[in-house]
Formats: sequence, C-alpha cells, structure tokens
Amino acid sequence: MTLARRIIPCLDVDGDRVVKGVNFLTLRDAGDPARLAACYNAEGADELVVLDIAASRDHRPTFLETIRRVAAELAIPLTAGGGIRSAEDARSVLRAGADKITLNTAAMARPDLISETSLEFGAQAVVLAIDAKGVGDQWVVMVRGGRDSTNRDAIAWAKQGVALGAGEILLTSMDRDGTKSGFDTALTAAISSQVSVPVIASGGAKLPDHFLEIFTSGRADAALAASIFHDGIQPIGQLKEFLHAHGIPVRFPC
Repeated sequence: MTLARRIIPCLDVDGDRVVKGVNFLTLRDAGDPARLAACYNAEGADELVVLDIAASRDHRPTFLETIRRVAAELAIPLTAGGGIRSAEDARSVLRAGADKITLNTAAMARPDLISETSLEFGAQAVVLAIDAKGVGDQWVVMVRGGRDSTNRDAIAWAKQGVALGAGEILLTSMDRDGTKSGFDTALTAAISSQVSVPVIASGGAKLPDHFLEIFTSGRADAALAASIFHDGIQPIGQLKEFLHAHGIPVRFPC
C-alpha cells in the first residue's frame, strides 16, 4: 500500500507570535499560533510543526506555553523544536503536548544528542532538521537559524543523523525559503535517495504544481509550508483535491 503524502503547515514563533520571512530574514508578524493551529486542524492538515526561531533560554517558558496552547487545538500530530540541547529539554517539549521534537544546531554540535533522545523517546519522536544552502556543486548545512555555515555536506549529515537514530528528516532549502519559487526538488531527491526514513521538504512552496513536483520528482514523503497557508494563498483542502486528481495519495478529513 502506498503511504499518503502529508501536508504540513509550519508556525515559526518568536515569543508568543507567529512570524514569517524570506531566506530566514525580514520577519513579519503572521498571527496567533493557537488560532492558526485551530484553523489548520479544521482545514485538514496532516500534522503541524512549531519552531521557536529565537531558541534562547529566555524564551523557553513562553515557548512551552505556546506548545500547550497549540496542542489544545489539535487532533493531529504536533512537532516542536528550537533550542533543544538535551534530553531534558526534549522531555519538557513532549510533556507540553508535542508528539515529536526537532533537533538542529545542538545536534550538529553534539551528534550524540540524536542517539540520546532516540533511545529515550523512540526514533519516531526525533526529527532531524537540516537547513541546507547550495554552495558550488553541493549543499552545506547551516545552523543558528541559517546564520552560520558548518561546511558539512547535507547528504552526509542526513545519513549520519539517521544512523544515530533520527526517525525523520525536516529538510529546508535556505535558497528557496519564503521565495514562493518552488521546492528544491534536486536537494530533496538527493537526500531522499540516501536515507531510509521519511523526508519532509520545506522552502519555496506557492503553487499546487510545486507540491506535485516535490512528491514526484523530489521523492518527498511530506511537504511543509508557511506563508502560503498563513496568507490564504493556498487552502489545504483545495491543495489536497488537486494532488488527489493527479494521482498523489492524500488523506481527507473524515
């Protein structure tokens, strides 16, 4: 049986507000996270991702409260992350109502964090977030909200992360983020072909054809977007009808 492809809205939060930018810059206010979560739950989203882009200790209590508020509005899985540096941090996020956690900068600095969280909470609860940027003929991993380059090959890092226990990859193209120019299908296909876990493609979505392309040429298992959903450019129900009509298996609300 072919697994259904997932449509996942993303809420980037700073404090208690959702924000959105272009190429990780020029942030604007996009609304209240709990209100948006309720809307996406009703529209038929398959999952929801909430990321603390500030990711500082000062924002931790606010972020946990945001997770609680968002989780209260959902009947779908919730993934949350940003600034998770230890198994204890992960435990706090899961106890607040998340079903999965994302690891990014801290995992690159200390890869054993992937193994520690996977062993304690299960691989299905650990998502390795990779922010990748094209440099020459390869993609390199960027950290700290896309500000710093690690000079690490994104494909090699994805393979290592899965070997350490990550159960899913959240792959964001920094070159496409917020541009509405389409997903990076080459990047996504390159990662998908090298790992045995689901890959969520992120960065650049606008048109229904972009989603069709990432599920076919890009070999993605799920597609994540933010501004096109926040701004009402692409209703989730209509998007799923389009994909279904083009032979992509999707779930519809009961």
